[in-house]
Amino acid sequence: MNNKQGNNKGSGARTNSSRPSSNKPKPAMQKRAQGPKKVKINTKVVAVDTDKVEKKPNQAPKRPKVKDEIRLNKYIANSGACSRRDADIYIQSGTVKVNGIPVIEMGYMVKPGDVVNFDGATLTPEKKVYILLNKPKNFTTAMDEGQEYRNVLELVKGSTTAKIGAIGRMDKNTTGLLLFTNDTDMIRKFTLPSQKSSKIYQVSLDKNLKFEDLEKINKGLTLDGHRVFVEDVSYIDGEAKSEIGLQLRSANVKVVRNIFEHFSYDVLRIDRVAFAGLTKKNLPRGNWRLLTEQEIINLKNV
Repeated sequence: MNNKQGNNKGSGARTNSSRPSSNKPKPAMQKRAQGPKKVKINTKVVAVDTDKVEKKPNQAPKRPKVKDEIRLNKYIANSGACSRRDADIYIQSGTVKVNGIPVIEMGYMVKPGDVVNFDGATLTPEKKVYILLNKPKNFTTAMDEGQEYRNVLELVKGSTTAKIGAIGRMDKNTTGLLLFTNDTDMIRKFTLPSQKSSKIYQVSLDKNLKFEDLEKINKGLTLDGHRVFVEDVSYIDGEAKSEIGLQLRSANVKVVRNIFEHFSYDVLRIDRVAFAGLTKKNLPRGNWRLLTEQEIINLKNV
């Protein structure tokens, strides 16, 4: 009897002691599970609030676009008063007025018909001018003082009173089409490596170009670590094999010379016969002409 009672007590003690031990962790686990949920909710709320605060300063009021409007600093630069960078300084100082009201806002847009007063004088922007020259030998685009050869600007002297510049460079031995303008956007456009306008050159070599070299040039080549893509290269009909036609997009005439020198040919003469759709038709060597309205539109759409 004692043994049975002892066994019953023992078994009962074990049963009673096991029940609370299995129930105790449950509420504790619920508390731990609830804790992270509250933290995540609070984090999301803070993130949403932060995003709202960050977006507000970047939201600018929308305004309708006006045709032919340009930045104020560019308007000033186009008038010949100073550079864009200097124009920004004048604008910040409050010495520029538009329609009689001082403007200090950077990026302010000037609309057609606006009257701009710069440092006490009313500005009149230059009309855009586009001049095509068929350049002869012994003239260069270099602007170095004391140079041996004359500058190409002498050849278009008197064509306009606007301050114009040449698109691209030409050395004294290179002849052919050279475009001048005071349109800084167009100058920048045609001097970018990514520009897409084609130029055609007639190249005179010191000896006949081998067919295998012509094929290699046609496939493209690497010069000074840069890949040069040639659109077309061929012999010129009715001429010696030393007279080559080359078409590519680069406005840098030096690239043309380097292509043939890469294959050990000496370049005697380079003549640019086409530039972005413009040709030398009815334009004798040393002469210039103004572009037509349609030609200007074509250049802007290249």
